[in-house]
Amino acid sequence: MRIWGKIWQDNHLLRDTVITDDTEDSRTHKIFNALAEICYEMDLQKPIWLDSNIEEFQRLGKTRFHQDNFIEQIEFDYLEMHIIEE
Repeated sequence: MRIWGKIWQDNHLLRDTVITDDTEDSRTHKIFNALAEICYEMDLQKPIWLDSNIEEFQRLGKTRFHQDNFIEQIEFDYLEMHIIEE
């Protein structure tokens, strides 16, 4: 599985990274592990998954984490997570 993490501000891509997970973990564990690794690489706190994020990710294979998902103030518009390949 490959997951693309992107930070956006004013419709401009500021940073991105691709996480590859070839382990035998479940799909859910791979997604949570990828999010943790994306946040570590970008020096961010981990966002909170809201029901809307879960539904969007299940339906589309991607979701956006806005200020509502973070406890601390963020310096960008949103963090996007997108499955590139399963």
